[in-house]
Amino acid sequence: MKNNDVKKTVRKAYSKVATNSNSCCCSCGYGGTDQQTVKKISKSIGYSEEEINVVPEANLGLGCGNPTAFSNIKEGDVVLDLGSGAGFDCFLASRKVGKTGKVIGLDMTEEMIAKARILAKEHGYSNVEFRLGDIEKMSVENKSVDVIISNCVINLAPDKSKVFKEAYRVLKSDGRMYVSDIVLLGKLNEEQLNDEELLTGCVAGALLKHDYLIKIEQAGFKVKILSEDKEISKTQYNGLALESIKIEATKP
Repeated sequence: MKNNDVKKTVRKAYSKVATNSNSCCCSCGYGGTDQQTVKKISKSIGYSEEEINVVPEANLGLGCGNPTAFSNIKEGDVVLDLGSGAGFDCFLASRKVGKTGKVIGLDMTEEMIAKARILAKEHGYSNVEFRLGDIEKMSVENKSVDVIISNCVINLAPDKSKVFKEAYRVLKSDGRMYVSDIVLLGKLNEEQLNDEELLTGCVAGALLKHDYLIKIEQAGFKVKILSEDKEISKTQYNGLALESIKIEATKP
């Protein structure tokens, strides 16, 4: 599948998720997204009861970890969320950066951005901004961000090298990137690679773990693996050879 076709497929799927609570994509495994299921998924990947209840309407059951929990976000930081969806992680990050900080959510799906902006206004998150854009070509200034977070999104990007190079560009010196993402532990067959459901479900577009880490390092980052969740394969991905990896990448 060509890169533009991949993006069209992903955008269409996540537009549906944003406007239809019964739709399902990344980290939903192959179940539904009723509130009970969403809560169960969220707890299994690291969100506390308190975090889940902050802006529950923004939690769509997407993700494969909780980057706001393991990221070193400080008061006053500028935080960028790659693939921010309805804004769930942005709202959690905004509480850490405080009134002197700022959170920017970047997403390529118009429906997600619209939903996130409405929720930010309704809940009074004045230090959060949502921008429509592509994580392969970020609408963010050079060296303007302290911390980048991303939750199960980079695997959806056709050109991951571009994503990591862009992340390096927008981060300040000593800036940090905290990523939770799906990586493969074995190769997929041709049929799986071309399966649209596996693509939008964060599998078909994922890289082998080694290749994923190499691309981050090639962008200039110092990489540290914080944790790995292999159980997610059984609980949400029908036993496919993959894991959720949590990474800290530091810009020198």
